[in-house]
Amino acid sequence: MQERTTRRFEAQEVAKAAAADVLRLLARVQGPYGDLADQTRRAATSAALNLAEGAGRSGKARLNHYRIAYGSAREAGTALELLVGAGAVAEKDAVQALHKLDRVRAMLWRLTH
Repeated sequence: MQERTTRRFEAQEVAKAAAADVLRLLARVQGPYGDLADQTRRAATSAALNLAEGAGRSGKARLNHYRIAYGSAREAGTALELLVGAGAVAEKDAVQALHKLDRVRAMLWRLTH
C-alpha cells in the first residue's frame, strides 16, 4: 500500500509542476491563439486540481477525479502541441511541459487501470 500512496503524491507533484510550466509558458500568448492558450491553461490546472481533490476522496469518487485529471492532462498536452504547431509557442520551450504532462498521464493511467 505504501507504494501506491507514494505514486499518488508523485503524480500530484508532477501535475503541479506541469501546470506551473504551462502557466509560465503561455503568460504572453495573445491574439488569435489567446483562446486556445486559455483552454490549455485551464486543462493543465484542471489536471493538477482534480488529482489533488481525488487524493482526498475514496472509492469511486477518487477514481472519477483521477479519470477527469487524465482527460485534462491529455487535453492540455494536445492543446500545447497545437500552439507549438501554430508557432505561438517555441517547441524548445514546450518540451519540458509536454514531458511532464506525459508523465502525469502515465501515472494516472496506472492509478485508474
